[in-house]
Amino acid sequence: MAGALLTDLYELNMAASYLRREMTAPATFSLFVRRLPSERGFLVAAGMEDCLEILAGYSFEESDLVYLATLGFDDAALEAFAGLRFSGDVRAVAEGRIVFADEPLLEVTAPIAEAQLVETILLNQITFQTTLASKAARCRLAGRDQVELVEFGFRRTQGFEAGLAAARVSAMVGFSATSNVEAARRYRLAPAGTMAHSYIEAFVTEIAAFRAFAEDLPGRTTFLVDTYDTLEGVDHAIEVIEELGLHESVGVRLDSGDLAALARATRRVLDDAGHPEVRIFVSGGLDEHSIAALVEQGAPVDAVGVGTRLGVSADAPFLDSAYKLVSYDGRPVAKFSEGKATYPGAKQIFRAHGLVDQLGLAEESAPEGTESLLEVVMAKGQRVRPSDPVLSLATARTRFEADLGALPEPARRLRDPTAPKPAITAAVARLTEEVRQRER
Repeated sequence: MAGALLTDLYELNMAASYLRREMTAPATFSLFVRRLPSERGFLVAAGMEDCLEILAGYSFEESDLVYLATLGFDDAALEAFAGLRFSGDVRAVAEGRIVFADEPLLEVTAPIAEAQLVETILLNQITFQTTLASKAARCRLAGRDQVELVEFGFRRTQGFEAGLAAARVSAMVGFSATSNVEAARRYRLAPAGTMAHSYIEAFVTEIAAFRAFAEDLPGRTTFLVDTYDTLEGVDHAIEVIEELGLHESVGVRLDSGDLAALARATRRVLDDAGHPEVRIFVSGGLDEHSIAALVEQGAPVDAVGVGTRLGVSADAPFLDSAYKLVSYDGRPVAKFSEGKATYPGAKQIFRAHGLVDQLGLAEESAPEGTESLLEVVMAKGQRVRPSDPVLSLATARTRFEADLGALPEPARRLRDPTAPKPAITAAVARLTEEVRQRER
């Protein structure tokens, strides 16, 4: 993948100036989230795998250079761009790890023009995918592992790439299936799907629609029962189940109304008819709060479909992310403007039991009893490990499960969470003061 023009114009302006002035010394940029949305007690790191794919194939195509010439970039700049590849190093928090504000999710060290040019696309991928992964993780917390979670927001995500990302990161945090067929194929996920109200309406009667669907797809029959009258729809589903002798992979789907009350009534009707094996699937504008309400009310729901509100992270659709220079040519730098101050120098996150974090310098040794979260994932423009979409997703899921189990209760809360704040080491505090005094 090339995509060198997937950037902001000012990145190209700065890179051209750096290259003209032969500013090729290594620069370190740190990508982090300044502050969490008010309803987030934690974030789930995601997007790093796509970033590595982008960096590994970074280059300017001939058509890119032709276009840049029309914007006024001169021959010297175009020649420099033509030969530019990403040759730097990347350290990152592994996907699936839980992180907090001010902690670098990713750090790039490369000749400054290279590191500058990739800012926009790295922010795009990390910010968006971390946003969705964090929203999906809240749905997982809401379900308390008592209901299966199915992602099916593809039709409402803001672009097909966003739909693929939503399916992937939801699987990373414990969703069992996705409606997105391409995502299921690409990441070896379980595909899930039922039928639409239009299918029911296309037949003269509801029962005729149910019968046709079950005859044609007997191995995955879930009846959408709320097109006309929900409980009457359940009766029609039972009639078809008994008529065709369906026993496995059978369910009914509720997509409107008071889902908790309808689920209880549906369960009674199914059980009274001798069909405890029929599963109840609910959907319809759900998010972590409505999932939590269903669980708290003891609604007899087996699976929940989460679409739009997850696919766009409706309550917190963005993160206050930043990509800031922290070192150039061996000189640590920092920003001290109010509300946007940064710490100088390449960083490391030291984590102790219970997700207690300290933000330190990269050259510091890990304090006893801690692990270092940032790891080298790219060296001299080459991935440290080969790309394997399926394996990387499985290992990210394992990391998430471990971190979720250690997450403190205040950060887990769906309403008014309190996010842990990482401390800084004495070395970070000392370097920050030194840079502050130097700038004065």
